[in-house]
Amino acid sequence: MDDTRAIENLIYRYASLVDAGDFAAVGELFASGAFAGSGGVARGAPEVAGMLQSTVIRYDDGTPRTKHVTTNVSISVTGETAESRAYFTVLQAVPGFPLQTIAAGSYRDTFTRSAGEWQFTERRATVDLVGDVSHHLRTKRS
Repeated sequence: MDDTRAIENLIYRYASLVDAGDFAAVGELFASGAFAGSGGVARGAPEVAGMLQSTVIRYDDGTPRTKHVTTNVSISVTGETAESRAYFTVLQAVPGFPLQTIAAGSYRDTFTRSAGEWQFTERRATVDLVGDVSHHLRTKRS
């Protein structure tokens, strides 16, 4: 598999794992990396998994009942490093909350190849458009 396809698959794997509610596996994608978003920066598998577990609501089926759609993927590989940009759209449907777009934004990613495998070095997620996330994110209580 060529480098671009391997990185693209890694980008899509992130979306699949979040939608499956497998936050431990999402964390493993960042075992040697960091995830930066509106909640700050989480580094390494335990922090990334913990950030998702504490903020994202999971339903009886163990999932957040979302679909992360990743588009406009652009990847540039230079030797053992790479970077990409992409758009994301998050759809959600739960009982009493019909299917709708709850968020959209962009990813800026960097990657490193180690032992022949590509891994996230950093993901910067920027949310540009926000809908009703009340069924997706936990609210902080004072």
